[in-house]
Amino acid sequence: MALVARTIRGRLAPSPTGYIHLGNAWAFLCAWLAVRAAGGSVVLRLEDIDPARCKPEFADGVLRDLEWLGLDWDEGPDTEGAFAPYVQSRRSAVYEQALERLDATGHVYPCFCTRKELRSLAGAPHGPEEGIYPGTCRALPRKIRENRLASKERAALRFHAPEAAQPFYDLIVGRYPASGETPANDFALRRSDGVYSYQLAVVADDAAMGINQVVRGNDLLHCTPQQIQLFHALGARPPEYAHVPLVLDAQGERLAKRHHALEVRALREYKVNPAALIGYLAWRASLLPKAIPATPAQLIELFCFDKLGAQSFNLESDSIEKMLQIS
Repeated sequence: MALVARTIRGRLAPSPTGYIHLGNAWAFLCAWLAVRAAGGSVVLRLEDIDPARCKPEFADGVLRDLEWLGLDWDEGPDTEGAFAPYVQSRRSAVYEQALERLDATGHVYPCFCTRKELRSLAGAPHGPEEGIYPGTCRALPRKIRENRLASKERAALRFHAPEAAQPFYDLIVGRYPASGETPANDFALRRSDGVYSYQLAVVADDAAMGINQVVRGNDLLHCTPQQIQLFHALGARPPEYAHVPLVLDAQGERLAKRHHALEVRALREYKVNPAALIGYLAWRASLLPKAIPATPAQLIELFCFDKLGAQSFNLESDSIEKMLQIS
């Protein structure tokens, strides 16, 4: 029997907690190119799950910046699609259904630990590794859990990890982790204030939307083994992953939304040609032999994961001036 080629479905998943910067633009460019080079579909999903940090003006800015860069999408908040809505703040029913399924299979338990208690555990001698929950509430007797919930004590919901997370193969990094397993971690699924966690939302959405390729920044590599566990617990097939190298500032620090001068919005105001920006990023990441103007569409045939490597790259201190000079 002949094998049927799988249609690639990838996604751009910006979080509107600020205006996107050059590092975001680089990751989105790679994600877009990976899908277009495979003849697949691009899904735009706004990950505005955190109501305290996400703002409507940032969400509008994301759409404008992506369009200005020349990155389009086949499904998204402004287009019709079979998996609408494409905005996480409107997808709580999807996350609740995922929680119910996990609960039915014994993968959920309430956690009454406060932030102060978690900080003290992490800071104690021989305390848990950073980001690893020690399982304090996992072994609470059922009667105690019921009594505390009945008294209206606030509780987060945690994933009852069945075992240590197994290594996986990344299209850029290779086997991760390189040796051993990732320690079992009962990460949060829903905060005590009712806000769903990034881990739950991104996995539930990728599964529901049929996303089978995830290209994103290397800063999210560490949480991927746990996300794969969550896919399996939900009875879904994990996508293939590619974690692209990060863009660092001239001092070697990871770009963040505090780097306002390197926001795409600011570069647009500096009258930087978007093709110059795309060409500059493509050159720094070895997709082009030199910095010349290029549109994303012109880079499709040149894209290859092997060219990207796994090493982050630094922007020069005069990177904006160089972009202005590219013609």
